[in-house]
Amino acid sequence: MMEAGELTCTVTIEELQHTGEVIKKTLHRNLTLALGRDSFSDLVLRVSHSKKTDKYPLKEVLIHKKFVKDGKATVKLPDHKVQFLLCNCPPDKLIVFLKTLSTKLECLRDKGFTSMRKKLLSDIPVSFQEISPLTVKDLQTAQACKVKQKENNVPPVISKGGIKRKRTVDTEVVNQTSSQSVVVFKKQRSETLLNMKPSLSVLNKEQTAVLEAVLQRKNIFFTGSAGTGKTFLMKRIIGALPPQHTFATASTGVAACQIGGTTVHAFAGIGSGQAAIQQCIELASRPQITQQWKKCHHLIIDEISMVDGEFFDKLETVARVVRQNDEPFGGIQLIMCGDFLQLPPVTKDDKKRKFCFQSRAWHKCIQINLELQEVRRQSDKHFIDILQHIRHGRCPEHVVTTLKATAKNVIHRNGIQATRLCTHKEDVEEINKHHLHKLTGETHTFVATDSDSVYTKQLDNLCPVKGHLVLKSGAQVILAKNLDVQKGLVNGARGVITGFEQGNEGFPVVKFVCGVEEVIKPVRWAMKAGSGLCLMRKQIPLKLAWAISIHKSQGMSLDCVEISLSRVFESGQAYVALSRARSLQGLRVIDFDKSCVRANPEVLKFYHKLNLTQRMLQSHMGDFQLPVAPTRSTHW
Repeated sequence: MMEAGELTCTVTIEELQHTGEVIKKTLHRNLTLALGRDSFSDLVLRVSHSKKTDKYPLKEVLIHKKFVKDGKATVKLPDHKVQFLLCNCPPDKLIVFLKTLSTKLECLRDKGFTSMRKKLLSDIPVSFQEISPLTVKDLQTAQACKVKQKENNVPPVISKGGIKRKRTVDTEVVNQTSSQSVVVFKKQRSETLLNMKPSLSVLNKEQTAVLEAVLQRKNIFFTGSAGTGKTFLMKRIIGALPPQHTFATASTGVAACQIGGTTVHAFAGIGSGQAAIQQCIELASRPQITQQWKKCHHLIIDEISMVDGEFFDKLETVARVVRQNDEPFGGIQLIMCGDFLQLPPVTKDDKKRKFCFQSRAWHKCIQINLELQEVRRQSDKHFIDILQHIRHGRCPEHVVTTLKATAKNVIHRNGIQATRLCTHKEDVEEINKHHLHKLTGETHTFVATDSDSVYTKQLDNLCPVKGHLVLKSGAQVILAKNLDVQKGLVNGARGVITGFEQGNEGFPVVKFVCGVEEVIKPVRWAMKAGSGLCLMRKQIPLKLAWAISIHKSQGMSLDCVEISLSRVFESGQAYVALSRARSLQGLRVIDFDKSCVRANPEVLKFYHKLNLTQRMLQSHMGDFQLPVAPTRSTHW
């Protein structure tokens, strides 16, 4: 799926003087960089664009990778007095390319380069063979060389001014001298290219098929029950598309933050979308908004189930008018994700609810509908079966018996109490304030550092953590971001404050259910507001966890959770709450009644037809196939 040694993107080629000053600069919108080997198995970089192809033997390479996750990097070849400024690269593909380049060159350094004399005297014809994918042996060799360099205390690379100094934290240098080749790796925070692993390799067949369809520019909606990896897959899709033309959005601020995007309402520039269509068009026709619409080639909408069908129809009309393109959605590729059997669109008063799949735009635009089947959050097949019954609005007697029995579960341990999931956010705030006030001891307040204080309220809505976090020893907390998956420090991990670090900072020390005790330091969240504005918040990634709302729990996997379902008011709400639990052993339902289990009949019909189509295609074609419509869309 991903060519490790080839990259096509926008590149500025800069030719340099021996002093490093730029003497010539050329921009290429569609340039291809390819890694290969020559006749002697030495590494070569082939640079191809419309006018010509150049080949650069590689011995010394300087890589600036600070903005690699934004699809930007610089590759400098000092031997050839040239550097390549890469931008608008699919981030995952760029990471793989740079990792392949650095690792293969390190392995070649360990093996030894072919001398120029030997090449000149040889009668072997010149050739170029594409580089092979990275292997475990390559990574092990590169890591061993890195350890060897550290043991041998390899000196820093001499700068262009002739003074020895440490390289900046965002730079990796691969240097070849006359007598030996030296590789110096410098960390940017805790991450090196060697450790940057795009997770495409762990996608299952269903997820891989979705990604392939996206790369083929299909308009796709993929769904699945809680824990099937929808958000994980969405992040991989974002990493596979060019950043300058890809806009990641979601129906809610919390969901948008998880994928590093903005709300679909902020992107569209039409406010709530309640206005008449002509007024919506006028709002979207403002110069800055129009520019954003025209720049968009790939529109991602996460949690599409909470987007109203009428709003979606208006969005499609606005796209065609503003982009001056009569194709469905103005020619933009749509990539949408969500579960209509979870939280539905919010409606006001007695207005009839209209789901997106019931809209005219859906049938006009969507070419592929797919449901992911493999559940990863829970491993207990019995619990998964119960959740599937609840998801589809069914509650047979064995489900009732099992869930009522959880009321007796003792799920607190090591001072960590169960998190109460509530249907209303007012209850959450009251419970958390009450329990925090009961704790004795000193209060510690942590204030977030925001990129712009003007947008603090907006950041409070978008970011999982608030600008002010008040904690005490003994406070029940929940982790709001993945910190170390190997240790179990993931989004939703439960813990208790055991103390605070000594010194000026006084960061909280948290003991988690998994047994790990860790000092939790501030981390950054990047979010996008309207008109492409990028907002940043740096804050302790913790929230009070005596209670959280069902709505805010979406996307979380909770270790120990207590649920009250007596005030459930929406179809799918009971399922969302129950599916947050990792296991039956970590779940306590205190007032279960089968009347709280509900699924919308129209949604059930949609999923029944989707599953029927999917099963028919799989049975006829054997291997996993996407249910692609014979015309523009699959009609239900």
